[in-house]
Amino acid sequence: MNAAVRQVMNVRSVVFTAAALLVAIIAARADDGAIISRWYSALLVADRTELADLLADDVRIKLDDLGVVQSKQEFITSLDEWKGAVAGAAIRHRIEKSEGGVTTVIACYDFPDNDVLMQETFAVANNRITANSQAAIAENCEGF
Repeated sequence: MNAAVRQVMNVRSVVFTAAALLVAIIAARADDGAIISRWYSALLVADRTELADLLADDVRIKLDDLGVVQSKQEFITSLDEWKGAVAGAAIRHRIEKSEGGVTTVIACYDFPDNDVLMQETFAVANNRITANSQAAIAENCEGF
């Protein structure tokens, strides 16, 4: 085999490896996007079972505006109060970026009497949310 043929084969190998890695990254991001969509669907109806399934046992949920960090159990327990607050609401979200294992989402919580625009981050591993942070970025969802 001459040098030119070997070089072409090496280039093909590198291209194939890069393509396989890119496909794996895209698939992981798609999985994270599906998990995040499930999160908002379950959050909208305060579905304790679904939310408990989505959260890792050692998850930390940081509510920046309230200065609160919740464990999984604390978060699940708080759903009784949340269920009343979210009645009649809608939640719209879009993924802004996914980088370094963290996905940043902009979410509009459209409650019956008001709305709020949030920036939320999700760390996902093994199809479970391992960390979540939430912070208000606007008092309404204009331009969302």
